[in-house]
Amino acid sequence: MKETIYTIPVSEVFEPKDGCPICRMRDVLEARCVEYIMGAAMMEPDIRIETNKAGFCSRHFGQMLHCKNRLSLALMLESHLDHLQKEVLKPKKPLLGRDRRGTAARDLAGSCYVCAKIDWAMERMLETTLRLWGKEESFRTLYGEQPVICLEHYALLTGLSERYLGKRAAEFNDVTLKLTRQYLEPLQKDVSHFCRMFDYRNSGGDWGNSRDSIERAVWYLTSRRPE
Repeated sequence: MKETIYTIPVSEVFEPKDGCPICRMRDVLEARCVEYIMGAAMMEPDIRIETNKAGFCSRHFGQMLHCKNRLSLALMLESHLDHLQKEVLKPKKPLLGRDRRGTAARDLAGSCYVCAKIDWAMERMLETTLRLWGKEESFRTLYGEQPVICLEHYALLTGLSERYLGKRAAEFNDVTLKLTRQYLEPLQKDVSHFCRMFDYRNSGGDWGNSRDSIERAVWYLTSRRPE
């Protein structure tokens, strides 16, 4: 797969063995895309046309707001709002029964330039991940040594496995299930322990690893750390 600003080598993602590698893959792609958008790409006319049409979701607006270059975001917003005013919410009265401005607004509200780029890159990188697993023993070993695959990415990977692995999909799914369950079992115990610590009979007891169990459970279920 040709590397672009939106891609990274797959093997590089799996080497740290820290958390869910697919979450890490997405987070690196996301950071690169936001950095790119807030940098030189801000002045590229073809990129500006795309961001005008697609806009951004609240999550990626939040990430851009945390970047130092607020002027880049302001300039994108200026042209995006101009596009919204002139192309999406046109003041001209539409023909009877054919007002598509509401539909256009809903389409725009549900789209995001960064999400689209991440989805595009993730699709290709997950294909590469599955093909590597099918062809290279060393990568199968590396994959099996991961500490966890979160629930969302377990569903995503197993949903794609048959397309790219054929008869070996069941084997891949079993390995991925093991990686998902090996994190789930101690997590469930930690959450239960957290709940028990609110019983007065356990006052002054040892919280163990349970103090951040709620945050870890939210991440495991959604693939996103709570902010």
